[in-house]
Amino acid sequence: MSSLHVEERGMDGAAPAGAEDEASPIEVRGLTMRYGPLVVMENLDFQVERGEIFVIMGGSGSGKSTLLKHLIGLKAPAEGSILFEGEDFLEADEKTRKGILRRMGVLYQNGALWSGLTLAENVALPLEEYTELDARSIDEVVSLKLALVGLRGFEAFYPAEISGGMRKRAALARATALDPEVLFFDEPSSGLDPISASRLDDLILQLRDSFGTTIVVVSHDLDSIFKIADRALFLDIKEKTMTAMGTPEALRESPPSDEVRQFMTRTSETAPSEGHDASRDEKAKTRRHDP
Repeated sequence: MSSLHVEERGMDGAAPAGAEDEASPIEVRGLTMRYGPLVVMENLDFQVERGEIFVIMGGSGSGKSTLLKHLIGLKAPAEGSILFEGEDFLEADEKTRKGILRRMGVLYQNGALWSGLTLAENVALPLEEYTELDARSIDEVVSLKLALVGLRGFEAFYPAEISGGMRKRAALARATALDPEVLFFDEPSSGLDPISASRLDDLILQLRDSFGTTIVVVSHDLDSIFKIADRALFLDIKEKTMTAMGTPEALRESPPSDEVRQFMTRTSETAPSEGHDASRDEKAKTRRHDP
C-alpha cells in the first residue's frame, strides 16, 4: 500500500499559528467507511484547519461523497472517529449533536431545494427550525442572504422558475442562513456551465475571506480545485485510502503516484519508468520511418 504524501501550507512544515491552542474544526482519526462488507476507504487521518478551503478529490467511485456523508453525520464510521472542535459526534449526547449540526451548513450536489416552496421560504426553513426570530426578522435575514448570492428580487420565485446556477446560489443562501462556522459542498460545479461554476467559486472564496468560514468541498473539477483550494486530499480508489494531501500546485508538480499525476493533469499516460530513455524510443521510431 502506498505511503501518504503530505505537503503542508507552512514553508517550514510547522502547523499554522494558533493550531496548538485550539481544536481543529474537523479532525478525522482512523476512519474506515464500508457499505456492508465492501470497504470503500480505510485508515483516513486528517485535520481541516480553521478558515481554510479543504477539497476532497479523487476519481469516480473513490468515496468522496461517502466521506462527506460521514463528516456531516449522515453515516456512521465503520471504524474510527470524527471530531468537531474536539467533540466526537457519535459519542456526544443529543444536545451536543444538535449544537454541532447548528454550526454546519451543507450545499448538496443538486441543491436539494424544496420544489413546492419559494426561494424565500426555502432559506427561511433553518431559521424557523433553529432560531426564535420573529417573522419580520426572518424575512430580513432571508432578503440579506439572497442578496449576498446575487438573488435580490427573486424571493417569490420557485426553484423550477430559475436556472441551475441560480438554484445552486439559492441553496447556498439557505446553507448560510444560520451563519455556520463550517460549510460543506458536494460537487458544487456539477451541472453548471463554466461561467456559472466560476461565479460559484467566487462566492465560496468570498465566504472564506469575508467571514472566515471553514469550507470543505468535494470536487473533481480541476479548474475549481486550483482556484479555491488551500489544501486538497486525494482518495485513491486502488489503494482504498488517502495517498496524498497538500496544495493543488504541489501535488501537480510533485505527484507521489501515477494516480495523483493522472488526476491532476488529466492524462491517462503513466510516468516513464526509472532509467527509461525517451530519446532512444524517438530515434527508433524515426529509423522505422526512414526510407
